[in-house]
Amino acid sequence: MENGAVYNETTEPEAKTSRRRPLGFTLRRLRGWRLPVKVIQAILSFVAVVCEEIVEDCSNCSGLYFFEFISCSAFLLSLLILFVYCTDVYESVGEDSVQKL
Repeated sequence: MENGAVYNETTEPEAKTSRRRPLGFTLRRLRGWRLPVKVIQAILSFVAVVCEEIVEDCSNCSGLYFFEFISCSAFLLSLLILFVYCTDVYESVGEDSVQKL
């Protein structure tokens, strides 16, 4: 008993977990025509934000402020969609949660 035969290993060695980057880039979920459409949407909404900021003087600014809100929201949401679908955030959050959003 003094040779240590009684104390055999009782647990299995841990399997190595695959190391992936926290924000790995992938295009698996935006294939075909969906990726170019989302990129064009982000570019056009950014152009709309820039064009709105160029306006220096207006007589009735309520429509301009509404346009600013809509174009800025569209830009931020299209960036969020690209970020979620083109990184590993989609898998870490879960497909059901992303679909609910």
